[in-house]
Amino acid sequence: MKLDIQRSYPRTVDAGGRSLTLRPMTASDGELMLGFARSLPEEDLLFLPMDITRPDVVSEWTALIEASLRFTVLAMDGNDLAGYGSLHRQETQWTRHLGEIRLIVGAPFRGTGLGGILAREILDTAQEAGLRKIVAQMPRDQASARSVFRKLGFELESMLADWVIDTAGNTHDLVIMAYVVDA
Repeated sequence: MKLDIQRSYPRTVDAGGRSLTLRPMTASDGELMLGFARSLPEEDLLFLPMDITRPDVVSEWTALIEASLRFTVLAMDGNDLAGYGSLHRQETQWTRHLGEIRLIVGAPFRGTGLGGILAREILDTAQEAGLRKIVAQMPRDQASARSVFRKLGFELESMLADWVIDTAGNTHDLVIMAYVVDA
């Protein structure tokens, strides 16, 4: 099922006193995303479900955006990417009511409220798209991420012991939080 996004862009938001522009990611943003991903510290990339430092992965991502199966909003600080929020949707019939939110905020913009702004944008988009539940997945030790989602109304859905593995071979618990979208 395709995402039909009708939201108006670009839009200016205030994140900790900084004026940022929100706009949708397009196929032409591949290099921008690669540069952003490669500038992130290793620990930020460690538990992503896909390696966004690889051109083929970003190319697949933009193809899904072009096919209206994924929606990503970029927060731009001039020509620089400050962070993004993404809504992922599966085409599986029995989970067509679910979406997954993924967020990354660049280090200079942490603590500015940008994570919450991006999350709210994705939640509003999910509601517009008719989704009923949004899930967020993160390692248990990412307390700040859990806090952002908790403040937005996400609740603990599940914790899976030793579910994810890092590059050193150490396992970590996976937390799944969920938000029920208002009708």
